[in-house]
Amino acid sequence: MKTNTELQKNVQDAIKREPLLHAAEIGVTAKDGVVALTGVVDHYAKKIEAENAAKKVIGVKVLVENIIVKSQDSLSITDDEIAAEILKTFKSNALIPENKIKVIVENGQVTLEGELQWDYQREITQNAIRYLSGVKGVINHIKIRSDIMNDIKQKDIEHAMNMTWALYNNDIHIQVSGTTVILTGTVNSWHQKEEAGRIAWKTPGVRCVDNRLFVDYEYSKNSLSS
Repeated sequence: MKTNTELQKNVQDAIKREPLLHAAEIGVTAKDGVVALTGVVDHYAKKIEAENAAKKVIGVKVLVENIIVKSQDSLSITDDEIAAEILKTFKSNALIPENKIKVIVENGQVTLEGELQWDYQREITQNAIRYLSGVKGVINHIKIRSDIMNDIKQKDIEHAMNMTWALYNNDIHIQVSGTTVILTGTVNSWHQKEEAGRIAWKTPGVRCVDNRLFVDYEYSKNSLSS
């Protein structure tokens, strides 16, 4: 069991271990599993790295992210230039079907729309934008429309999760309804919740993952005063 102070320090230490980040850039507060990140960074990739580091810490139930991306590049690069660079990046990656993706850029905020066959394509597409200059945020509205008509087998998803060390011995329940996989139960970190969702998405034929997993953790009784 952790106190608020211990959880705060755990998140701070996780951020310090990320080579891309300077710990002084990110402020961390913790209250009964709710962790808030604040600060100003000079690149969108740093914002994502800080989020991911915090999510991996056991005990983080809710992540409130208020990190602002502000750099000299963002003052000089236009939305049209950002959009052109994104399309160029897509064309250079054979795994990204750029003809199926619509890109909208407004004040450095990138919105992705369209339909793809696999979730990994959606993830690769978003990650390709992470290190581009001028990008302040990414909203991924890409939908998955798999043409595979295989029956989705619940036991196959359960086996895949049991083979993943990060999810071993967790209280995860899986229900299959047509092309939708529903995840319920409890895990003790956001990282585990997202990892369970990624495994479900890798199943052929899945068009939707309804991730209802609850991030839970028992705190020390004196946590409120820490």
